[in-house]
Amino acid sequence: MFFKNYKKWETEFAGRPFSLETGKMAGLANSAFLASYGDTQVLCTVTASAKPREGVDFFPLSVDYEEKMYSVGRIPGSFLRREGRAGEKAILTSRCIDRPIRPLFPKDLRNDCSVVATVMSVDPDCSPEIAAAVGVSAALATSDIPWDGPISSVNVGLVDGEIVLNPTLEQREKTDLTLTVASTADLVAMIEAGGNEIPDDKMFECIMAGHEENKKMVAFIQSIVDEVGKPKFEYESSDPDPEIFAEIEAFCIEDVKKALDTDDKLVRDEALLPIYEAVHEKYDEQFEGNEAKLDEIMYLVQKHVVRSWLKDEHKRVDGRGIDDIRPLNAEIDLLKRTHGSGMFTRGQTQVLSVTTLGPMSDAQMLDGLDEQTEKRYIHHYNFPSYSVGETKPSRGPGRREIGHGALAEKALVPVLPTVDEFPYAIRVVSEVLSSNGSTSQGSVCGSTLSLMAAGVPIKAPVAGISCGLITGEQGVYGDFMTMVDIQGLEDFYGDMDFKVAGTKNGITAIQMDLKVHGLTPEIIKEAFAKTHKARNYILDEIMLPVISEPRKELSPYAPKMVTLSIDPDKIGDVIGKGGKVIQEIQADFDVKINIEEDGRVYISGIDIDKCNGAADVVRLIATDPEVGAFYNGVVTRLMNFGAFVEIAPGKEGLVHISRLDVKHVDKVEDVCAVGDTMIVKCINITEEGKIDLSRRDAMIELDGMKPENEIDDVPGKPRRNNNNRGPRRPRKD
Repeated sequence: MFFKNYKKWETEFAGRPFSLETGKMAGLANSAFLASYGDTQVLCTVTASAKPREGVDFFPLSVDYEEKMYSVGRIPGSFLRREGRAGEKAILTSRCIDRPIRPLFPKDLRNDCSVVATVMSVDPDCSPEIAAAVGVSAALATSDIPWDGPISSVNVGLVDGEIVLNPTLEQREKTDLTLTVASTADLVAMIEAGGNEIPDDKMFECIMAGHEENKKMVAFIQSIVDEVGKPKFEYESSDPDPEIFAEIEAFCIEDVKKALDTDDKLVRDEALLPIYEAVHEKYDEQFEGNEAKLDEIMYLVQKHVVRSWLKDEHKRVDGRGIDDIRPLNAEIDLLKRTHGSGMFTRGQTQVLSVTTLGPMSDAQMLDGLDEQTEKRYIHHYNFPSYSVGETKPSRGPGRREIGHGALAEKALVPVLPTVDEFPYAIRVVSEVLSSNGSTSQGSVCGSTLSLMAAGVPIKAPVAGISCGLITGEQGVYGDFMTMVDIQGLEDFYGDMDFKVAGTKNGITAIQMDLKVHGLTPEIIKEAFAKTHKARNYILDEIMLPVISEPRKELSPYAPKMVTLSIDPDKIGDVIGKGGKVIQEIQADFDVKINIEEDGRVYISGIDIDKCNGAADVVRLIATDPEVGAFYNGVVTRLMNFGAFVEIAPGKEGLVHISRLDVKHVDKVEDVCAVGDTMIVKCINITEEGKIDLSRRDAMIELDGMKPENEIDDVPGKPRRNNNNRGPRRPRKD
């Protein structure tokens, strides 16, 4: 056999065939596996540099989830017809792979490590994201790269109240919950969730169901590691020498404690500067050529202080109690011309969220591997450098910004009205004005305020809060403590950022970031209890007193919307050849018109009267003329036998000269000209579809006018005898 080291292992995952194979592809990587789930196939590779990267105080790990359009049999829609920058969903998947694997690497490892999952074939019923996560775990676990895995990931759905593992495409369309759970053999390593107000106990049950399924896959991967796993390579530890660390800690720890003991981030940073300078002045010569190591030691000293305060003294750097929330403030209508604005402040964290409403044509078009082709609600999150008091040029959103925006979006989508209830595309932009922890949950609160101020009829207000964790020497199995509403230092030096958003009825979104291997069920339950109480307090005491329900009226600067439904067979008539008809309507009434394939029509504009006028025209076009109906038409052509009148764009009828007026008409030009408007009545539609109209009948029925032969005698004017005209000319139309 050509591929001598080729091996394949097969199992079942949530009731469907799953396989891992190695030895055939990407042989120069440290390890490579092709993960197959149904017809979904993802190539997962891991590589690491032989030497540590110099001058860094972090583990340089990169995780890329690459979507290839050939995997779904499509050519990319871009001008270059090739895949470009990773899309939002690919970035979010990369983050979901990164977050559970990162804590399992040694904290003192500085070798570059690259993880790449390339989607090569997609079965809509078998998630490529899950195949990628499991394949990456197998590749890392069997490689020579130091890593304390394996792990597994699973999707959990809730269909008709029943828990479903790795739901199919049909089940995903019906589910009330989209949950991803990553686990080691014993601990829950990551939770990412979006749900329709799921109660805490039901969410916990779903997480545990996912964890149980993950245990089976972890055991499967471990059996592969036992068979083909490589010995882990030796690496140069970046940890400082214990004796030197102890010396520097003794030199500065008391000053560090004094500097950290404040609730003001700016005061804290300013107080730390002279301590850094003193440490460098005393030890730079000893660390010549590697002065950055001193900054890493200073980080460890601060980490030790903050963690010991929390764990041993139950003391927080800003003086709060363990379950106290920082001072809160909520405001709306800060911006005069926007459609809605809300600002939420928690301590030194401040987020301004701005809502913009648009026609459905403004919905975002998506070009990915799944079935979703557009997104009606768009949430963008910006984190400028000034929000943390730094100077850095703006280069567009990074992965963190995209992830935080997606989390806020996930939290709010379940409470949005349907398109039928509120036919608008909605964009919310959360601008982080100041950051000292938990800005993503601040954006959830600020966005709820903004949406209600804009008049979006959300089903219930949503608030978000985070919960932190500090573990002792025994880790999550020993003494631990959780604290609510963590600020920057507690996030930076702590073990967990457990973000939960929801209404008073249930959870709408979860994102959990860890620096430990995972959580026990007890920690998860405690985090749920604390965040539930905190978000209810935020809603009742802070947000609802500012605005208790969505406004009934939209901003005068927001587009007004009129919706109607037409026969889908008439869509072509409304659009017209080359779009001529719909473009004329939009120009005449200063509106935007969006038509769905099912015949739903959305008309938007600033002036509601113009929207209604455009809607009337669309109805006219989409409705066949009826005998006996009246129309306000426009004269388009004059003939010697009558005038053609357009009663709707593309629909003309003839008003015969004998029906132009209640009195005798000698010439058509005596009554009307091209471009004149007139009220006409439809009196006949031939089998060929020709329309006969009468202005005379309209004048008689609507204006109460009488035909000439019934008009009373007028002095000085002879009365014409219409019965003596002789034979009438045959009609020439």
